[in-house]
Amino acid sequence: MTAHHGDDSVHETRSARNSSARGTLAERDSTGFSDALSAEDLSAYDAEHVWHPYGAFPASTRPLVVQSAEGVVLRLADGREVIDGMSSWWAAVHGYRHPRLDAALHAQVDTMSHVMFGGLTHAPAVELTRRLVEMTPEPLQKVFLADSGSVSVEVALKMAIQWQRANGNPERTRILTWRGGYHGDTLNPMSVCDPDGGMHAMWTGVLPRQVFVPAPPTQWSEDYADILRSAIREQAEHLAGIIVEPLVQGAGGMRFPHSGYLRVLREETRKAGIALIFDEIASAFGRVGGTTAAELAAVSPDIMCVGKALTGGYMTLAATITTDEIAADISAGEAGGLAHGPTFMGNPLACAVACASLDILAEGAWRSQVPRIEGELRDGLEPLRNARGVHDVRVLGAIGVVELDEPVAMQAATDALVDAGVWLRPFRNLIYTMPPYISSSEDIAAICSAVADAVRASTQN
Repeated sequence: MTAHHGDDSVHETRSARNSSARGTLAERDSTGFSDALSAEDLSAYDAEHVWHPYGAFPASTRPLVVQSAEGVVLRLADGREVIDGMSSWWAAVHGYRHPRLDAALHAQVDTMSHVMFGGLTHAPAVELTRRLVEMTPEPLQKVFLADSGSVSVEVALKMAIQWQRANGNPERTRILTWRGGYHGDTLNPMSVCDPDGGMHAMWTGVLPRQVFVPAPPTQWSEDYADILRSAIREQAEHLAGIIVEPLVQGAGGMRFPHSGYLRVLREETRKAGIALIFDEIASAFGRVGGTTAAELAAVSPDIMCVGKALTGGYMTLAATITTDEIAADISAGEAGGLAHGPTFMGNPLACAVACASLDILAEGAWRSQVPRIEGELRDGLEPLRNARGVHDVRVLGAIGVVELDEPVAMQAATDALVDAGVWLRPFRNLIYTMPPYISSSEDIAAICSAVADAVRASTQN
C-alpha cells in the first residue's frame, strides 16, 4: 500500500465546504475583517471552527458577537447593548477602553512590544515588580512573571516542591488543599482542584494524587480547625505545600470560607516547614474589599499567585510572588534556580498596562466603590433568598451569588439576562456577578433585576 502524504480529494472537499465562508472572510483590508462581514457570517464560522472555553461542537449555545466595548457596556453586533456584570471573567475591573490603560498600551507599542526575558530586562517589568512587592504583605519579595493564572499556580507548586528538595526533603512532593477549590486548567493546578465536584473529575488517575480535606465552612468551627490541624500533622512528612483560595473560592463554587482557617493554616505550616500558597488570582486587587485577601485576613503566605485584574483585563499576565528565603534556597539547590521560563515572560506590553492599572488602584477609588457595590448587591439579591428554586444568596465585596437547587438552564437564563440588558455567564447551579468597580448604582440595580429574571427563567419548569 502506498503511503499518501497528502490527499487532494480531502483538500478539495475542505475547500468546497469552506468556500462561501472564505469568500466572505477574504473581504478584508489591512486592519482585519471588513465592515461588510456580517454578524451572521462571524457566528457561523465561529460555530464551525472556534473552540470556546469548556465547550463542544456543536456548542450548546451560540456565542454573541461583540462589536465593541466601552465603560461597562458591551455593544453586540446586532445593535443591542448589555452591561458586563462579569468584568470579562473578573478581570476588567476598570471597565473597557479606560483612557489611561489605552495610553499606556499605545506608548509601550511605540517603544517595543516584546523582548525575551532570558538575560534581558526592561523598565515595565522592573516597575511592575516593584509595585507588586510594595502591595503584597511581608515577607513576599521575589516576583516571577507568568503568562496566566494557571501558569502562576503551576509555578507556585513547582516552587514549593523545589524548595523542599533544596532543603533535603525530596519525599515531600504532595500538596494539601481543601475541597471546593479551583486553581486552573493545566495539569498540576488541576490536581489541586476539587477532584469530585469540580470540572476535572475525569482526570482522576492521571493527575498527581494530592491531599484533600473537607471544604471549609463559611462560619468558624473549632471542629473544622481541628480537622485541618490533624490532616497537616498526619501528612506533614509528605507535604511540600498547602494551596487555598483565601476568602473566596471562585470557579469551584463561589463560596466564602471564614478567614480564621487561614490563620490555622499559617500556624501549622510554619511549624511543619510547609509552604503556604495563597491563590489570589480572583481575590486580589480589591475584589473582596482589600488590596489582597491576605491583607484583610492579616495572614501572610509564603507564595502568592495574582492575575486576572492585574492588567485591568487588557491582556494575559500573572505573577507568583515568594519570599527571600524560598528564592535563596531554590537558587542554592540542585537545579541552580527555578526550573521554569515562559517565552512571553515579562511581556512589556502587559507589564506597562499592569503598571497603569495598579496606578489606578493605588489612587483608591475602589475602596469606596467596592463597599457601595457590596451593599447594593446585598439589597438587590437578598429578596431572591426565598424565591422558588433558590438554595442560597451570598455577597462578599464586589461579588454576588445566587445558588440554585438545580443546575442553571443555561439557554433560558442567558436569554433572560440578555433580554434584560445584562451579560452574565452562569455555571453549574450558580448565577453570579463580579461587576467592574466603575459600575454605577443604576448598573448594579440592572444586574440584580436581570439575575432575578434569570432565576425565574431557569426554575419555571
